[in-house]
This record gives sequence, C-alpha cells and structure tokens, in this order.
Amino acid sequence: MEGDAARGCLSMDGFARVAEAGVSSPEFTALCSWLVSELRSLCPLEEDVNPTRGPEDAETFQIEVSGLLGELHCPYSSLTSGDVTARLSTPDRCLQLLYFLSSELLAARLLARKTPRSPPEKEDRSGEAVNELQLICQALGMADLDPGCPVHQAMADIEAKISEALSSLPPEHQQMAPLLKATLTSEEWGALEGIRDLLCTEYQCRRRMMATRLDVTVESFHWSERAKDRSGAMSEAFKPLRHSLMEESQVTVPHLLAAREDFSRIVKTSSGASRDKTSCAVNKVLMVGDVPDRGGRPNEIEPPMPTWEKRREGGGGHQRWGKRSRKKKK
Repeated sequence: MEGDAARGCLSMDGFARVAEAGVSSPEFTALCSWLVSELRSLCPLEEDVNPTRGPEDAETFQIEVSGLLGELHCPYSSLTSGDVTARLSTPDRCLQLLYFLSSELLAARLLARKTPRSPPEKEDRSGEAVNELQLICQALGMADLDPGCPVHQAMADIEAKISEALSSLPPEHQQMAPLLKATLTSEEWGALEGIRDLLCTEYQCRRRMMATRLDVTVESFHWSERAKDRSGAMSEAFKPLRHSLMEESQVTVPHLLAAREDFSRIVKTSSGASRDKTSCAVNKVLMVGDVPDRGGRPNEIEPPMPTWEKRREGGGGHQRWGKRSRKKKK
C-alpha cells in the first residue's frame, strides 16, 4: 500500500473495513506499516513494522507489533499481554491497534508543529561558530559574548582588542604572517573539513589505544602486595587525571586559520632549547664504557640447519656415529 492508498483509509469506516480482514490481510499490515513509518519520521523509534505478503507472515508481523507497542508504552492490556500470536485475533483488537497508532501519530504531528526546529546541521554550525567566538573573547580577556549582540559589532570589538594586543608586542612579532595564505573556494573548504574529520578519527583511535595502555599499566600497580592496602587511595588519585584525558580532538579549522608561520618550524626534542625544559635527574644517566652489542641483525644469524653437500664421486658418503655411553641409574 502506497502513501495515497493509506491516506484513503484514514477514517473510521476505512479503519473498520481494513480491521475486518484481520492480521492475515496484507492491506491491514500495510496500513499499520505506513502509520509506523510516519511516526518514525517524527519520533526516534527503534522498533519498526514491515508489511506482509500473505497469511504466512502474520506471526512475524505480530512479533514486530509487540516490540513496537512495548516501546510506545501502549496502555491497552489486550494488545500487550497474553500470547503474542493471539493478541490480534479479533477485528476489535485490530481496530484498537489502528486507533492507537493513529492517535500517536496525531499527537506527534501536533508536537512537531508546536516546536519547530531548524535543520540539525545548521544548528551545529551556528553553535560551533558561537563557541569559537566565546573562546576568542576568553583568550583576549574580553567579557562573554552577549547573545543579542550583532555579529558585525562583535567582530569589530574583537578586531579592536586584537589590534590593541598586537601593539604591545615587539616589532618582530607584530607582523607574523599566517601559515595559510591561499584563498580557498567553498569546495576546498569542504575538502579541508573532510581531511580534518579523517585526521580526528585517526588520532582518536590512537588516543584510545594509548589510554588503554595507560589503564593496563596503572592496573598492574595494584597487583603487588604493598598496593593492596592502598588500592582505594591509588584509584582516587588516578581517577581525576584519567578523566581529564580527552578522547576527541579539539583542533578545528579556525585553529588552522589562527596558525602562524612559526608553527611550521619543527624543533627536535633533542635540541638544546627543548632539553632545557625537559631535562631532569631521571634521564641523566651516565653510560660507562662501550654499549655491548646485542646483535639481532638477520643477515648475521646462522641458519638453523647445516647445509648438505652433494655426494662426492667415488663414494665416501657414509657417516660414522659415535656410541653414546649411557649411565646406569643408581
């Protein structure tokens, strides 16, 4: 049954006529399936009801209806209790099911009209832009952004604050060029956003792996005998630190726009500037003498089995085995 045919049955006489045929009728199951599909478009339902092709699918249909009524918290005990395959055995119960589904659909449509919502993507984009502006205000030491403030006024205030902050910097830092100098089209911005999503997914997987390794390492500390009495204190001390580790990346496209040329200057971790801040007594180890060679090179490993030579001409291919002396057990 298509949508137009289903709408033709949306009346008391139409419901009574379809319910008279019962659950074995494809017309009845198709009408129920259409009502559920319309309801699912307005409500986040997990259960679904599919139309049948004949009486042989009636049992499967009734099982699907039972799951749907449980999710909707149907108040009619005649439709929710007893044998699943016998709940829709009479035309009255089939008519009651149609009335219940139609009333749920009517209520969902009324609620949808009273609470109009913009598309989720547009809401996410606008919310993300507002959050970025709030972060800019916080970084500049400005007051929180007023929701009623026009966008052009907020941008003008931010520009004035940035100009004031740049004027206080040394001359060599005032004209730092941005890292991204090219002008991108809308398609290129979309591709850049896609690349960012892929990288975030990759690094999120790596973060989870490192967090799992950290959890396993910390859990191994609880195995010692000394740690059994302090297991609770160790867990309480580690829990806030563990919760502070974010699994999702906080790097967005605005971070790329804010990046400057000095971000592309890679400094080695072993350089003097980096070691001044990371050097400590833990990693100051003095190696005395030469480091022993631990091997492990595949080309230097001897084969596990001896190589066999071809038999020489004239014989001499016999091997002599020495007798092994076996000691008698005492």
